Amino acid sequence: MNRTKLVLGAVILGSTLLAGCSSNAKIDQLSSDVQTLNAKVDQLSNDVNAMRSDVQAAKDDAARANQRLDNRGSLLP
Repeated sequence: MNRTKLVLGAVILGSTLLAGCSSNAKIDQLSSDVQTLNAKVDQLSNDVNAMRSDVQAAKDDAARANQRLDNRGSLLP
């Protein structure tokens, strides 16, 4: 009877420890995944900011071109 209780206790303790290790491994993997996703979000944010300045430069160029066309049009009879 005592031996059965001892074996049962060892099995329960072992299962608990293994479940704890599994959870820690999953938590570590999730933490790594979150860090990877954060790095990707940062990169995408940098890309968007770079595109914003490119878009603004294109708008400015278009406005200047339109102004030149308007100026030429006003010179015509």
